Amino acid sequence: MLVSTDHGPVRQLQLNRPPANALSWELVAGLRKAIETAPQEGARALVLSGFPGRFSGGLDVPLLLGLDRAAVDSLWREFYALLSALASSPIPIAAAIAGHAPAGGTVLALFCDWRVAACGDFKLGLNEVQVGIPLPPIILGGLQRLVGPRQAERLAVGGLLISPADAASVGLVDELSEPDQVVPRALAWCQSLLALPPNAMSLTRQQARADLVGLFSERNLEAELDRVMASWWAEETQKTLRGLAARLGKK
Repeated sequence: MLVSTDHGPVRQLQLNRPPANALSWELVAGLRKAIETAPQEGARALVLSGFPGRFSGGLDVPLLLGLDRAAVDSLWREFYALLSALASSPIPIAAAIAGHAPAGGTVLALFCDWRVAACGDFKLGLNEVQVGIPLPPIILGGLQRLVGPRQAERLAVGGLLISPADAASVGLVDELSEPDQVVPRALAWCQSLLALPPNAMSLTRQQARADLVGLFSERNLEAELDRVMASWWAEETQKTLRGLAARLGKK
């Protein structure tokens, strides 16, 4: 489910759970561990990628709907641990988005350092409201940090999925590329940072990302997880999610 490839000092972590790279507990936990251990293993930067046409479809909703409360709670906690690992990584992380990245796919990219997306008929965005899930505050905070309060409100409240070009225009992604150049561009961005004086770059990066790391304070995290669980099991949410799962099952 996760393929690791070293390109010199830059390690590529490729999500590999066909058909949609939907996030299961095993994939989330494996990715978190890979991010946390990469610096100890000599990696100086990371590229997070999917496969052509699909970065990640987000959390595996049909899978989650079959889990009991304890298992759902465990998956959400592991997901937030992954987001915290992305935000607080001591080494830079670029997201190489070579396809669709709805919901949790875009969430992963929010907490990386830099994002390059493929041009084409793809969709990105936080469509949680469309499927009955109020957008959690930490995730909204990550979105606001990238695109500003007004654009974040427009995208989040409407649960909008937008094109890569629109995503670039509002700052949701940093660069557009041809699909076959997405990973090379992400690798090149990482190399450009690694060419800088390392201590100066690392210390400045740490300061610049302190607000993002601060979103994951213990108080914020526990309050948010309680809110997420209450929302997940609400009647409206369950009904909407089961409708989504039924539509996905027909594709």
